[in-house]
Amino acid sequence: MDLFELGERRGDKGGGGRPLAERLRPQEFSDFLGQEGVLGPGTFLGQALGSGQSLPNLILWGPPGSGKTSFAHILSRHLKARFLSVNAVDTGAKRLREIGQASRQHRLQYGESTFLFIDEIHRLNKAQQDVLLPFTESGDLTLIGATTENPSYELNRALLSRCKVILFERLTEGALKSLLDRACLHYGLPVEGVFSKEGQELLCRRANGDARQLLNLAEQILGQVMVSEEVSSGPYRKFDKSSEEGESQPKRRAPLSAEQLEELLGSTPLYYDKSGDEHYDCASALIKSIRGSDPDAAIYYLARMLAGGEDPLFIARRLVILASEDVGNADPRALSLAVAGFQAVELVGLPEGAINLAQVTTYLASAPKSNRAYMALKKAQSLVQQTGQKPIPKSLRSAQTALSRELGFGEGYKYSHDGPTGWVSQEFFPEGLEGSRLYEPSSRGFEAKIREYLDWMKGSLKA
Repeated sequence: MDLFELGERRGDKGGGGRPLAERLRPQEFSDFLGQEGVLGPGTFLGQALGSGQSLPNLILWGPPGSGKTSFAHILSRHLKARFLSVNAVDTGAKRLREIGQASRQHRLQYGESTFLFIDEIHRLNKAQQDVLLPFTESGDLTLIGATTENPSYELNRALLSRCKVILFERLTEGALKSLLDRACLHYGLPVEGVFSKEGQELLCRRANGDARQLLNLAEQILGQVMVSEEVSSGPYRKFDKSSEEGESQPKRRAPLSAEQLEELLGSTPLYYDKSGDEHYDCASALIKSIRGSDPDAAIYYLARMLAGGEDPLFIARRLVILASEDVGNADPRALSLAVAGFQAVELVGLPEGAINLAQVTTYLASAPKSNRAYMALKKAQSLVQQTGQKPIPKSLRSAQTALSRELGFGEGYKYSHDGPTGWVSQEFFPEGLEGSRLYEPSSRGFEAKIREYLDWMKGSLKA
């Protein structure tokens, strides 16, 4: 019996002690919410399941609570085939090999492949993943893996190349509101009678696209509501003193406001994995917002990273890099400010260090941008890689010793300060690379002044 069969044999309405998220797990694709990009018209899976064609090995990649396990659950019912499910946390190489060998025997005996669902497949190590390869190649197993981590980083290239990756997105607010409605109906209560419009919006925001999180929050509140419906002195009851019998009669409570929910729920920790996709995605969004000169979006991602517990020095280091990579000589002060910001954060720490990060972030986002210094470096690195260590011209070599001077080192070198503009025409590149152009200043910010100065310095002598 697998985990799906076990769930189905328990009474759903009573719950059997199971969380609400488990009791409301969808049983059919028609009940599956919020993943139109996975099962919608024209999608790979939508067409494959609609036409009855065989499925390849699948990797379901998405954030927690986006429906990966529910999809596998429904698929196990839809396929009406041998379907096994395990969790990578408690499944070793020996168990995987046993499953593969048993599936091979089943295929030879019945001519039927086995679908194996592995939840949290990213937790399998390389050796464990390698065990799956021969069984997936021979068709003994059709693998369906679920992961919250980027498969490109967590799965072996050999295994990943045999799978189709299906991306699950966070649930939209509309999908979450529909799910909240289902939760209330499960308790026999209309959603409008329990939560105000603002309260519904608050719960959906708190859930952050995570269906499981939303249902956990709803269960916490709805459980208290059900108790208050039975106990007249409960915290959600009001009393109407205008009854005919002259006695206080219970009156149905008003829908919970956003303020009441805030008080009941307290603070909900922000989902943020400092070593996972959320870390890299937020860092990428921060950098791209600064590069795109959007200080508002940049400060938003900064606040989000800090709220998630990101190391402030990691952020400060990224800003130091960006100051040279994306602002560069368009504003040479950017690097000094970024370095000072790093030192300030290192000195004072959080929470005050967040103010330093905010100053650097907004400055860099608002500064003129140029990556010409960075591009010059990449060109130079490519040139060095292609041409190797060409001999440095003798005129540029160090002539500090008698032997070096005897060998002609330094001969022919022209002292630049002797020129009227501090420049004298001479070749600095090795033979074969003469006249190479690597740094080409832009016409933005201070770099425009650099470009103008270089043109004047070299052009005036020719004139």
